[in-house]
Amino acid sequence: MSQPPKTLTGSECYLLLTYLQSQGEKPAQINAARRNHCMALLMLDAGLRVGELVNLRQSNLSFASLPAESVVITAEIAKNNTERTVPLSHRCIVAIQVMIEYWWSIAERSYEVYAFYRTDPFQPMTTRQVERIINNAAMKAFNRPVHPHVLRHTFATRLMKRTNARIVQQLLGHKRLTSTQVYTHPDQEDLKKAIDSIDDDT
Repeated sequence: MSQPPKTLTGSECYLLLTYLQSQGEKPAQINAARRNHCMALLMLDAGLRVGELVNLRQSNLSFASLPAESVVITAEIAKNNTERTVPLSHRCIVAIQVMIEYWWSIAERSYEVYAFYRTDPFQPMTTRQVERIINNAAMKAFNRPVHPHVLRHTFATRLMKRTNARIVQQLLGHKRLTSTQVYTHPDQEDLKKAIDSIDDDT
């Protein structure tokens, strides 16, 4: 039995994010969709682990009612107890701005308040809840199960095609380079480029 793919295609990323963003007609459902879309983007565009995501505070993502341009994963919430800073994509910044406008009230903003929650800002969402949200959305969007870690895999794999492994290692928060090198997934396009490069040299 074949293993499910460890990454999402560009089309699957689009379908997943579109589905998450477009759920519900009631105000509470629309708000939940905004939250879920932002969570998915932070895993897909910043490579956060789901355990890091749920432990983010509002202060990690915003300051003075403005979205952060990078997110600091503090040693307290990082898997390997090593702090790292990840610059945020434009669409992550836009999604955080939406959270500031629709989720995070001024009265609630403090270090103790979590970024992602259901009703109580002092009680973060659980990793299991996030797993269910992402998996259910993927099943609806393109009919295959997806664990949140697949979003991190996708982030890493996309970066490995654009930059060197040392930079990816730092962004992912890996202690060992060998942990990062597992994200090299050459596809047919990569193989063709490798062969084409031979022609360029002749």
